[in-house]
Amino acid sequence: MKKTTLTDLSLYTNLSKTTISRVLNGKCREFRINRQTQEKVIAAALELNYKPSLLAQLLHKKPVRTIGIVLPSLSNPFFASLASAISVEAKKHDLFVMLFDTEEDPAQEESALRKMQEYHVDGIVVAPCGKDSKTLEKVSRGIPLVQVDRYFEAADLSYVSTNNFRGAYDAMYLLLKSGHRNIVCIQGPSFSVTNRERIRGCRKAIEDYGQQCTLHVLGNDFSIQNGYIEGQFALNQKQRPTAIFTMSNTIMLGTMRAIKEHHLLIPDDISLISFDDNLYIDYLNPPITRVAQPVSSMGVAAIKLLVNTIMQNGELHSNMLLTPTLVNRNSVKIIL
Repeated sequence: MKKTTLTDLSLYTNLSKTTISRVLNGKCREFRINRQTQEKVIAAALELNYKPSLLAQLLHKKPVRTIGIVLPSLSNPFFASLASAISVEAKKHDLFVMLFDTEEDPAQEESALRKMQEYHVDGIVVAPCGKDSKTLEKVSRGIPLVQVDRYFEAADLSYVSTNNFRGAYDAMYLLLKSGHRNIVCIQGPSFSVTNRERIRGCRKAIEDYGQQCTLHVLGNDFSIQNGYIEGQFALNQKQRPTAIFTMSNTIMLGTMRAIKEHHLLIPDDISLISFDDNLYIDYLNPPITRVAQPVSSMGVAAIKLLVNTIMQNGELHSNMLLTPTLVNRNSVKIIL
């Protein structure tokens, strides 16, 4: 494999080799090289894997402080919005951001964490995709680390997430108050704490409502395909459910396709409610009632936790569950 040179970096960034060399040798202040140029050079060096040992030394000197963001799937609108919220807040604190998409693969997550250790980042924000917290706990002993959205309850790791139990409880209670008694929930991975809390909220709402209700929990993935397949299964039952509650916006999209293929109308023939919010949902026909997570607040809280820890050289010990909002639109029929 060809070794990356200053010439390669110059062609990649459209900057002179002299400027690049000065940035990589920590002489930005001496030669008045602006922050935008510094970040451009560092990003290129990371992308092209230019002399990792030198780069690690550079990041250790810190012309800018650096954090890593590790998220499971940027193709998911929720995680794309979360990445944006974290990045916007990080820039307010003059933090350089390295973004990793693990594609829901624990092996890629471990690889991303190793790279950030090599580059001596100042902090990490991660939405874990695996079933085990050991790697995160090991990394956190040397680098401040905050879990966001997904988290491990039993681990001694800080997290910022949504009160998924409360969000699902409120959505399910709305369905029950609207007269629905045969309901399907299409869930994500059963091991995920966010999913488990949402299902727990659904069951608790039924218990508290105090009337008999049939609840079928289907699926095991936060994907469009899971929503489509399990939606087909639900709609082919002899006693078709009157409502479907999808545990993510991606699941919702697949379920809507299944509903359309069955030539059913929302909410006339079947009601639909979902977890997660996004602007595009109000442009669907009809707009879908959903649980909106406080994505912007999650990003702000995660960065503030890191910044406080980095500046004070302290330990992270904070667990936050932020309050979601039920956005009521036109997708739930009242059948009392």
